[in-house]
This record gives sequence, C-alpha cells and structure tokens, in this order.
Amino acid sequence: MAAAVHHIEIWVPELSRALNDWGWVLRRLGWKDGDGWPGGFSWKSGVDSTYIVVEQSPALSGTVHDRLRPGMNHLALNAASRAEVDAIVADAAAHGWTLMFADRHPYAGGPEHYAAFLHNQDGYELEIVAPG
Repeated sequence: MAAAVHHIEIWVPELSRALNDWGWVLRRLGWKDGDGWPGGFSWKSGVDSTYIVVEQSPALSGTVHDRLRPGMNHLALNAASRAEVDAIVADAAAHGWTLMFADRHPYAGGPEHYAAFLHNQDGYELEIVAPG
C-alpha cells in the first residue's frame, strides 16, 4: 500500500468562521463538499479519498490555536500552478486569510519554493504550494 493521508481533522473554536475560511480555500483548490453535521463539515480531495474535517467539538479544552506551541504548525496543500497561488493570495483577505511573510512572498520557503503562507483569525497557518 502506498503512503497516503487518509484524513485530517481540525478542531476549530467557531464552526461558522471555519466554514468560511477553510471552505473557500479548499473549494478554490478543487476539494469537493463532503458530509456536514451540526458540529462539523468535511471536504473531499478531487484526487483520491483523502478528506479534511473542521469540527467545533464539545470536547475542546480551549478556544485558541497557537501554531508555535507543540502540535501541528501548519498544513501545506498543492496548487495546480503559480497562477493559482497568486489568485488565492489576491482573494485571501476577503475570505478570512492574511498573507504571512509578505516581504519574502512568494519565495518565503526558499528560492526554489513558490508558495503562499496564509493564516486566519483563529491562528491556523496554511501553505499553498505551486508545482516545482
């Protein structure tokens, strides 16, 4: 069996914000709407069976995500092209995302790494990577 991600579940403090932030960028990258329930929603990859879930769980122990603390720092997703990365950056602010490392964009990850590093008001970081 090839190595692959089955799913990613992100616990969020406010589901309606996550549906706006995450929903917009995932759909923009070609992910399809999946299942929804009162506390969460999922999007399916258009490539394989991978899916991403956002959930406002009643078991949350806090309401603040800090990417600089132990745990996952960020999620990196593939874009189809450099043009797609640029289009996402152009529209990001209207959908709850802010460009990070603007002074080094689009090469904040290095001279051969064309990507956008975004963060939302809940503190999650998302990297959108163009093909090399």
